[in-house]
Amino acid sequence: MKRVLLFGLLLSTTLLTEAQLKTPAPSPAQTLRQDFGLGNIEISYSRPGVRGRKIFGDVVPYGQVWRTGANNATTIAFTDEVIIGGKKLAPGKYGLLTIPGSKEWVVIISKQTNVTSPADYKADQDLVRVNAAATKSKTATETFTIAVQDIKNTSCHLVISWAKRQITIPIQTEIEGKIMANIDAAMKTEKPPYYNAAMYYMDNGKDLNQALSWFDKAVEANPTAFWIHYQRANCLAKLGKKAEAIAGAEKSKQLATEAKNGDYVKLNEKLIAELNK
Repeated sequence: MKRVLLFGLLLSTTLLTEAQLKTPAPSPAQTLRQDFGLGNIEISYSRPGVRGRKIFGDVVPYGQVWRTGANNATTIAFTDEVIIGGKKLAPGKYGLLTIPGSKEWVVIISKQTNVTSPADYKADQDLVRVNAAATKSKTATETFTIAVQDIKNTSCHLVISWAKRQITIPIQTEIEGKIMANIDAAMKTEKPPYYNAAMYYMDNGKDLNQALSWFDKAVEANPTAFWIHYQRANCLAKLGKKAEAIAGAEKSKQLATEAKNGDYVKLNEKLIAELNK
């Protein structure tokens, strides 16, 4: 009886130990979240490795729908409206599918978020189908990678890389009208965001005189803010007011020196040197 009990205890301990064993996933999962425009993009996928295999045309067949990763379906979500392939996509979560080819891929944004094999795919659920050139990379990407790159205010690129192949899909968003409406509304509040509004106007080719007016009010509200003085000097330079820009940069440099901020001291010295050429 004691031997039976002892054997049972050993067996239970062995099973428990095995149940607790954890090893690295062959294709680790990743969730990527990237701010873009006024919202963000979130991609969830699994990342297989090359591991010495021939990938495209073998592990990933040409001409077949691919879940664009390993294990579970790959999904992409947007919190704001975007444009892909000339088509608008409402905020929401979608399936990201591809049909790889030797020279060109078809990229599909689908209502389906659970496609893990070609048999699951339903073409009538497509929202976007766009062709993307498959370029050959000089160096191989060992681990399958989806990234958001070349991010600007209203555009970015979705880049898919694996082995020696890479595709790029442009994504756009229309936010100009929303931002201008937000600025108009914010300027009617008790504490208008003068500095942020001025920066947007200056950086996006808007009315520089209006931007300067807002910089003036931002300086008035925070007279020791050397970074505001610096951007105000930049605005004056863009308006062609050289003498005033130099004076503004000198003031910013003085305040930055007192605040022991070497970065802004250097920025102002560079601006002054450029204005004195």
